[in-house]
Amino acid sequence: MSTPRFDELIHAPTRLSLVSLLTATEWAEFRYLREQLGLSDSALSKQLTTLEQAGYVEIRKSFVGKRSRTSVTLSNAGRAAFDGHVAALQEIVARSGLTVLPGG
Repeated sequence: MSTPRFDELIHAPTRLSLVSLLTATEWAEFRYLREQLGLSDSALSKQLTTLEQAGYVEIRKSFVGKRSRTSVTLSNAGRAAFDGHVAALQEIVARSGLTVLPGG
């Protein structure tokens, strides 16, 4: 279990959704992330740059033919930050007597 730690960087709704998607994949393509989140290229790029500067994601660029491909993975630091953030959110919710887990 991760140490609960609220993370302001991850808490922003778009970044929270983005990091959550990345926890479920080893590498995700830019196009997939853009479509899942309903973001423009520039909006997604901005969020990824913010997360990359924090050390939360790694970005890999490659070419398939003449087309550029961008893939993203959650770094170990990003995974730890997300786990801690989720644990902190669970603590906050638990204080209300509610649960965020099904059947809990």
